Amino acid sequence: MARLSEQLAYLSGRAKAAEDAAGTAEAETREELAAKVEQARANAEQRAGELREKAADVTQEASSRWSEIQDRWKDHVSEVRAEVQQKQAERDANRAERRAEYAEDDAACAISFAISAVEEAEYAVLDATLARADAAAARA
Repeated sequence: MARLSEQLAYLSGRAKAAEDAAGTAEAETREELAAKVEQARANAEQRAGELREKAADVTQEASSRWSEIQDRWKDHVSEVRAEVQQKQAERDANRAERRAEYAEDDAACAISFAISAVEEAEYAVLDATLARADAAAARA
């Protein structure tokens, strides 16, 4: 088992790596970010498995305490993941809503353009008809 100072050093390094990953996440493509999310999930599950193995190795009393902590942590992780999934669904719904609004705005502009084109066509036809009537009157 690693010395406590080594474990703390590892913890510090992991925290810095997590900070760096969070800092660069916004600049990454969706695919890169999705891959990193999947890797982070796999790492978290692996670490949870290691924690379960370590908890099984300690004395019964300590094991009982660690099992309780582990159960609470597992519940917490499940709640956080459910919340993340809910937020993702909300973001997806919000993005879809914005795309729908943009599409509706584009359609409204196209309709306005079409109405204007019809009115211009009406004007052109009536003006041409008037010009033809004027020409006929001038010949008569």
